[in-house]
Amino acid sequence: MKKLVAYITTAYPEKSFTIDLALALGESGVDTLELGIPFSDPVADGPLIEKANHKALNLGFKFQDLLDVSSEIAPKVDTLWMGYFNSFYQQNLKKLTPRAQELGVNGFIIPDLPHEEALAYRDLFHANNIANISFVAPTDTQERIKEVVNEAQKFIYMVAYTGITGAGAAEDLQPFLNSIKKYTQTPVYVGFGVNEKTAKEKVKGADGVIVGSAFIDILLKEDFSYAQKISYCSELAKTIKDTINQ
Repeated sequence: MKKLVAYITTAYPEKSFTIDLALALGESGVDTLELGIPFSDPVADGPLIEKANHKALNLGFKFQDLLDVSSEIAPKVDTLWMGYFNSFYQQNLKKLTPRAQELGVNGFIIPDLPHEEALAYRDLFHANNIANISFVAPTDTQERIKEVVNEAQKFIYMVAYTGITGAGAAEDLQPFLNSIKKYTQTPVYVGFGVNEKTAKEKVKGADGVIVGSAFIDILLKEDFSYAQKISYCSELAKTIKDTINQ
């Protein structure tokens, strides 16, 4: 069974909505949830996620909101925190990492923390059973891919192309995927540009997909009620989960 990871922006449009949405997604085929930490300059994310980040911040997002949401959903849905390193650093990783474990969070996704710099926190993460998700990109050399995936935990985030999330670029991923899998038994999930139209093609040979902008696009629809947003996101999750397992 191929896996579906869903990204949503924490506390957008509000904290209670995020909890309701997360639990609904967990019941609709989402295997792992990325709780996005709103940040002013999300450099790896496309315009939709950037817009949701800015809206959440303008609505008054506080880091405590992430902790509150996590306490409600992490015991019920496999939960990761996705954010930029400054957000983690400002909270003091030595205190934050064990707190994440206490809440039931299972890992971090930090796209601007390079593998080489993440090694400084390896013991801290391991001691608290927190997986620091490894990224590999088409621009990586074979030597670097081998090094990055050597100790990869939970899954490897395979960047489907060079760019930002949410773009619809299409390309043959098989050579890149093969270059990863020859060095590791850790599952490889494809991210960037995955939606209901592209998921079936992108998941070929991979173990799962990571979907963000397609969900955020629904959340940004101002003419949808909260109930409609949850319903449409749930249907999207079911559709993608079915599609990647056909």
